[in-house]
Amino acid sequence: MIVRHFLDFPNPPSGIGPRPVRPASGLPRADFRLTVFPVLAAIAFTSPAALAAPGDPVDVAGIRAVVESACRIDPTDVDAVRAALPGSRLLDARIDQAGGRPGRSYHRVLVPGGGEWVLTKLFPGGRLRRVTVEWRRPSPSGARPELSANADAGCRITEGRRIVYKDGRAETLLILSADLTSVADEQPLNPPVPPAAAARGKPTLPRVAVVDTGVNYTLAPFQGRLARDAAGDLIGYDFWDMDTRPFDVDTARSPFFPLHHGTAVASVLLREAPDVALVPYRYPRPDMARFGDLVSHAADHGVVIVNMAMGSDSRSDWQAFETAAKSRPDMLFIVSAGNDGRDLDREPVFPAALGLANVLSVTSSDEWGRLAPGSNWGAASVDVMTPGENIPVIDHRGAAGKASGSSFAVPRVTALAARLAAKHLDWKGPEIKRAVVKRARATDGGRRVRYGWIPDPTDDFEK
Repeated sequence: MIVRHFLDFPNPPSGIGPRPVRPASGLPRADFRLTVFPVLAAIAFTSPAALAAPGDPVDVAGIRAVVESACRIDPTDVDAVRAALPGSRLLDARIDQAGGRPGRSYHRVLVPGGGEWVLTKLFPGGRLRRVTVEWRRPSPSGARPELSANADAGCRITEGRRIVYKDGRAETLLILSADLTSVADEQPLNPPVPPAAAARGKPTLPRVAVVDTGVNYTLAPFQGRLARDAAGDLIGYDFWDMDTRPFDVDTARSPFFPLHHGTAVASVLLREAPDVALVPYRYPRPDMARFGDLVSHAADHGVVIVNMAMGSDSRSDWQAFETAAKSRPDMLFIVSAGNDGRDLDREPVFPAALGLANVLSVTSSDEWGRLAPGSNWGAASVDVMTPGENIPVIDHRGAAGKASGSSFAVPRVTALAARLAAKHLDWKGPEIKRAVVKRARATDGGRRVRYGWIPDPTDDFEK
């Protein structure tokens, strides 16, 4: 199951992710590959064992030795890998093609005691570009990622990353310098929700849900904009980790290089719909059957409009969502068509192509009503398009930037829907959807979607 949020989806098998936020975060892409090493037999059991607590020392020599060995071995020679690991077990081995030739390798190795080494090597055209080594410590729930090191084409370590755990949960990601000891930066992975700040605007604001990778609720622009209950607690939930901290982090691709998407999406919504209260959800990637509970949670807290810039190629991923959405016809789910450059009527993406009356699917256009490069379309499956290119956003760090793709067209239409709902308090999903699609007009590009193009979703003029 591969569910993608339409910015830089976890493990994207196709181009369905949006064009990335600019300026880019600078994090390497997870396209390395791993190899195994002749001297691993000597060092595999010397695990970097000092990672149980933040103050423990790190076995730098051990992981450096693994990196050096990974650089030397031929990653395509599985027999050599096995020979290098007496007493260990090769759990996974993959060689990916690049331009018709081997270009990336991945090996996951179980060592006595239950720990694992994960080795990735990138070598397009036979030229080594990057090596990544990860150590996963044994734990009651299985091997737990704790330390990684990246090396360049010369096998020089350029940086490391270490995950700090608290009560079994990943709490902090430490960015290490090339010496694998000095901490260059710290990134929170599961911070507590700040206390309620004074709400802006009206005392009671319409609640709009954003289902995504979560949001960085610690940022100043989100203070006073989050929906709270009578006790001041955040309304929203993390259906990935099953806790009350829906923080913006997606570790599906790599626990050491997490993706972030929901904060940027939510920032567009809050800018263009200033009088809404945000209800953030972290989507249930580990178990998509939880989507039914997510929809119920939103409905029970008065949410009518739901922003969902995500999708996958498999309809079965969305079975629980489809059932829940059908049972709540008064809700409106505004979803992304994606960015594969394909016709969803022929090659569907879900939930955009579910064909539900209370789903409004959105794709990205340019400023002149033409389908944006790479955006999906479908005369039956995609409802509207609106400008979603070079949209100002605030990313998960709180930095201003611009982003493009259907992910950023969706919150613009959601904001339009939210403003209409605030103006017409008796409207539910069907009335809101009718008013939104009424704004669309036909263009040359509009023939590729059902209703047409909404040139300016910030225009509140009603026909």
